[in-house]
Amino acid sequence: MPKRKSKTYLGQLAEQADRLFRGQAIEQYAAICYMRLPDGIRVLLITSRRSGRWVIPKGWAMDGRAPHQVAEREAWEEAGIRGKARKKPLGYYTYLKMLDTGDKVASVVQVHLVEVVAMDLEFKERGQRTLVWLTPHEASVLVREPELKSLLGQVETVLTKRKKSKVTNPK
Repeated sequence: MPKRKSKTYLGQLAEQADRLFRGQAIEQYAAICYMRLPDGIRVLLITSRRSGRWVIPKGWAMDGRAPHQVAEREAWEEAGIRGKARKKPLGYYTYLKMLDTGDKVASVVQVHLVEVVAMDLEFKERGQRTLVWLTPHEASVLVREPELKSLLGQVETVLTKRKKSKVTNPK
């Protein structure tokens, strides 16, 4: 009997395309936490609690909070990051969320840049995840989701463009 080939991640995601087009995906909000260092920008990756894969802090909508505020809250709960999120999203990515039932469902994630102001040593999910600071390029190599790879690849350009526009066009 021939061995059955397992589906690629993109193949699994493609199976959810119909649900995405009908608006049946779940929505989440996420943070690309960043800090500027003398030798460049660093972004935060954390491990997921279930699979240990590299991800960014993300979570569900919260009553009374705007999406960028949810991103700030998730950054603190999952990584101890205190920061200031941009209201305008950097972009979106789609991934397969494993539910407690074992089912997979497509999730569309709105991503906000969060500039790190402080890092707390005590936070809700301390000890449940590994945290690492990397260049955006290094981070993009480690994440699984193609659209998230692309968003991480845009971070330096977006932050450099904004910094230059502030210098050349002060308000």
